[in-house]
Amino acid sequence: MPHQALYLKWRPQLFEDVVGQEHIIRTLRNSLKSGRIRHAYLFSGPRGTGKTTSARLLAKAVNCLHEDPEMRPCNVCRHCVAVNEGRFLDLIEIDAASNTGVDDVRDLRDKIAFAPNEGRYKVYIIDEVHRFSGNAFDALLKTLEEPPSHAIFVLATTEIDKVPATIKSRCLPFEFRRLSLQEVADRLQRIADEEGIKIDRASLELIAREGTGSARDSISLFDQVVADPSEEITIELTERILGTASMRAVRDLVAALIEKNAALGVHIINQAIDNGSDPRQFGQQIVEHLRAVLLAQTASADLLQVSQEERALYEAQATQLSRSELLRALRAFNDTVSTAQLGWQPQLGLELAFLESLEVPAAPQPLYAPAPAAAAPLPKPEAAPIVTGAAPVVPLQVVASKWVEAQRLIYQHAPTASDPVVVNLPNLMQHAHVRAIDGNVVVIGVAEQFILEKLKDATRTKWVERAISKVTGKTLHVRFVLDNGAPSDTRHMSSAPDLQTDDPLILDQLEAGGELIALEDDTTE
Repeated sequence: MPHQALYLKWRPQLFEDVVGQEHIIRTLRNSLKSGRIRHAYLFSGPRGTGKTTSARLLAKAVNCLHEDPEMRPCNVCRHCVAVNEGRFLDLIEIDAASNTGVDDVRDLRDKIAFAPNEGRYKVYIIDEVHRFSGNAFDALLKTLEEPPSHAIFVLATTEIDKVPATIKSRCLPFEFRRLSLQEVADRLQRIADEEGIKIDRASLELIAREGTGSARDSISLFDQVVADPSEEITIELTERILGTASMRAVRDLVAALIEKNAALGVHIINQAIDNGSDPRQFGQQIVEHLRAVLLAQTASADLLQVSQEERALYEAQATQLSRSELLRALRAFNDTVSTAQLGWQPQLGLELAFLESLEVPAAPQPLYAPAPAAAAPLPKPEAAPIVTGAAPVVPLQVVASKWVEAQRLIYQHAPTASDPVVVNLPNLMQHAHVRAIDGNVVVIGVAEQFILEKLKDATRTKWVERAISKVTGKTLHVRFVLDNGAPSDTRHMSSAPDLQTDDPLILDQLEAGGELIALEDDTTE
């Protein structure tokens, strides 16, 4: 006969055996004691936390023959024994993942009207109820609204958000919580003691950590580790069987991160993988370690379900890493574990994450490099009357070539301006461009009306005039116009022919008073 799996052998047979769900067990026992049994219950929570087990205990308790309600289930009467042996006809378990259709629920409705075969109640446990189709939920709803007095429904789900509100409102809800590391480790310790298995506490805590709060998954991992019950199980053996990296390797890697020793960190990663550690599990251990350091740094190490030695380590490392370094490393390794596809170089993702954690990100570069804090203020141009309708005092090509330099000048000085309206001037200037020259007035086009209104502010206009005058060496004024693509009135404005106006020789000649002339090609073919 094959050996029975430990998670089946050690499934709780009494309410007292259920771990970590005292708030639910107390309510169920009180309802049994008072005789207030509901017709429908909704058990939700992570996998392996006792939902189906508690449903079976409830089914056993409501049909128990013991005279004292507080002693139910007794595990002695014929009904309790039948439930334990899986032959109690009035306990019907339905896997919603395999019976998702409306026909399955209709079949259930047809049979539910029959009285129980041997017990007081006919109990239906529907596991993973969120897998029902919409029509199946509609059919179930009718049964929940008008259930027969002898029927009890227990719906179990790991995804409560997928259960319709109409179903939830007709059930008494219970939310099962994820078990703590110490609760699972204590349960494993009890199993080990009863089974005569020698295993150290560190191994049990590692198994519980790998079980991620699920008692069933943790017991299954424990069963996997116990290859020979007569053999003493150490932490090294547990790590090798589960494929997890040595905790020392994780600690050494974080120490290399603190020391910013790239060569040592890469060497530790490769050594761990070469020794048989699974890269993804190794990455998960690193993330868990860094998260523990983050909790110790931001909140309190008391939140961690770890030994005193580990708590002291996390607190020490929390003082050796800055918040930004810790967050950068945590994000890098978490992204690698969550999204990386392990290929022919499985350790590459971990190596890149470690190196990215060491690299200090460069500050984002602004569009224009700011000047030193001690930059001299922009000089005020000499007062000059506005002259329009005359020849441009500066060629358009020269002003256009100096426009970026004028923008850079504004970016350098605007952040230090005392007037708050000037601070965001550099951002507004990114949406403007030189359009024409009218006498000593530079016509600047803006594509958006709301930006145009902001730039027309007198203070901002003065700042732009000072910048353009500075870079061109001429006293100039500016006028902002809405650039909607319409042609400008160019009777007295300089226009730019389609020539190489960025040529420095041409620009020198233009600044010296030269003029660009477009020659027509009068050659004939």
